[in-house]
Amino acid sequence: MIHGDIRRAALEHWLGAQLAAKFTLSPASEDASFRRYFRAVLEDGRSFIAMDAPPDKEDCRPFVKVAGLLRDAGVHAPIVEAQDLAQGFLLLTDLGHRTYLNELNAQNAAGLFSDATDALVKWQLASKPGVLPEYDEALLRREMNLFPEWYVQRHLGKAAPKEPLESAFALLVRSALAQPAVYVHRDYMPRNLMVCEPNPGVLDFQDAVLGPITYDAVSLVRDAFLSWDEEQVLDWTVRYWEKAKKAGLPVEADFGEFWRAFEWMGLQRHLKVLGIFARINYRDGKPKYLADTPRFVGYALSVSKRYRELGPLARLLEELHPA
Repeated sequence: MIHGDIRRAALEHWLGAQLAAKFTLSPASEDASFRRYFRAVLEDGRSFIAMDAPPDKEDCRPFVKVAGLLRDAGVHAPIVEAQDLAQGFLLLTDLGHRTYLNELNAQNAAGLFSDATDALVKWQLASKPGVLPEYDEALLRREMNLFPEWYVQRHLGKAAPKEPLESAFALLVRSALAQPAVYVHRDYMPRNLMVCEPNPGVLDFQDAVLGPITYDAVSLVRDAFLSWDEEQVLDWTVRYWEKAKKAGLPVEADFGEFWRAFEWMGLQRHLKVLGIFARINYRDGKPKYLADTPRFVGYALSVSKRYRELGPLARLLEELHPA
């Protein structure tokens, strides 16, 4: 039997003890990590989600901790019904099949994004220092260094010049660390939000940190798998900023300053994701994410062109991607 089959058999045995009823097990979703999710459906129609996270590659403890923080904040996250940290198994409530990514359209986008920003404000209002790891300079730089290592060198097969990357990275780190620190989901995007009641359900939060206040907002509207025109992005960002101000969150009083920090935070994320998607392909054998790299190149190029300080980065991106 292959390794995955062995783990699935062990998971089914564990679930049998937890559910004490007959059930069928089927894949629920794919993940860019080593985690796997299955849907366990009982004969009476109830369903649960089972997480398989090999303990030598993944740690379930952050998932359990952040699930509790989200729920304490009034955000709809799964309840951890049972856990076996030694084996890397979790049994979770099922938030359904309807992801924002699949459900969003021109008619419902305003309402769904309004719900998502309301939940984000609740999450940020619950922030406390010393609870989650800090999104510090070391982590910010480690993420951006994936861009030259995996995307430029490995994927494009080109040299990754120290400059202007180092100067751009320094600017982006300085901007990020100057922002007020709040709880950051780190992948707060339509793929990880579920249309359910109460809306939205929030998933894939195990990498949460304490970090820049703009991070989750830009993740939501400049998404890995879905693009919106700039006028719409600006409108949703203003609406989040207004809600955050009204709730007492420490956003910039001037929207222009907030927008700049928002754009630069998004650029840090987009460079990181370009590296991650390349790494997932070459290291982990998951090629489908590479199809979305042009979206991120577009995001990064648009933002870097808008700011004089980032002009050298814009020119490098154009050299790496000649028309």
